[in-house]
Amino acid sequence: MTGTKHVTFRNPDMYWDIAADLYFPPAFDESMTYPAIISAHPIGSCKEQTAGAVYAKALSEAGFVVIAFDASFQGESGGLPRHLEDPGQRVEDFSRVVDYLVTLPYVDADRLGVVGVCGGGGYTLAAAKTEKRFKAVASMTGVNYGRMLRDSLGGSDKVLEALRGVSTQRTAEAQGAASAVNGMLPTTASEAQAVGDIDIIEAFDYYRTSRGEAENGCVLFEAAHGATALGWDAFHLAEELLDQPLLVVVGDKQGAFGAYRDGQEIVRRAASQDKQLLVLEGVSHYDIYDQPHGAGKALEALIPFFTRHL
Repeated sequence: MTGTKHVTFRNPDMYWDIAADLYFPPAFDESMTYPAIISAHPIGSCKEQTAGAVYAKALSEAGFVVIAFDASFQGESGGLPRHLEDPGQRVEDFSRVVDYLVTLPYVDADRLGVVGVCGGGGYTLAAAKTEKRFKAVASMTGVNYGRMLRDSLGGSDKVLEALRGVSTQRTAEAQGAASAVNGMLPTTASEAQAVGDIDIIEAFDYYRTSRGEAENGCVLFEAAHGATALGWDAFHLAEELLDQPLLVVVGDKQGAFGAYRDGQEIVRRAASQDKQLLVLEGVSHYDIYDQPHGAGKALEALIPFFTRHL
């Protein structure tokens, strides 16, 4: 077995399948056992984009078995409604993927790591607080999704207004209205430029051009079930529960998504004794998705980190 393998699986507690791609090391031998890493995609993204094509690929080439998966309700994974971004489900998906990995005879169940990008990085940190089968944890330009949503609205009054809007939409749909799906990104490059924020401009460039676009990387969000995310905090109890070796990578070119501030906060708060914040100079949020001076430099730290701890 070489290269990659597409898989689907369903845990006993699930009514839908999880879709994932397994990435194998060079000269992979199914009779041996390997350390394994879960790679989690950003919000609105999919396994084929940065989580798979960049991070899973590079980590597998370094000797790890890596699994990049689509979150429940997104990509090729099952679940309704589509495009649901529910932090509780996103965090539980990590344990579902671990449950699958530990059934594979070539995976060493005692040497499991996890890495996530952007919102996937925030979910990775949240999952690791309670999923102690992870022996090492890494966040690449990770974002605390709940904090980001609240900050983007501009204050508690706006958050409360948004929550009332979610309630209204959910009632309407319960009474037969069509599902509402929102897009986070501007529809054209000129609209993105007009916003003037580096994260929005580069998000459009990544998701809406040949640079990173993928069929399931659609950056769409179902509206009627968005209340949970607005009230969620990825870092809750990190001082007590997040104790694994930790690597956090951010760029110093700050934008609206707030990865720089979130990286500083989680490294300060985490209970981990072995924790590192790597700030890449002259690097933006989306550089860490796929650019040599961003993702490339992040991997120069990430591969030795997992090699050391797994």
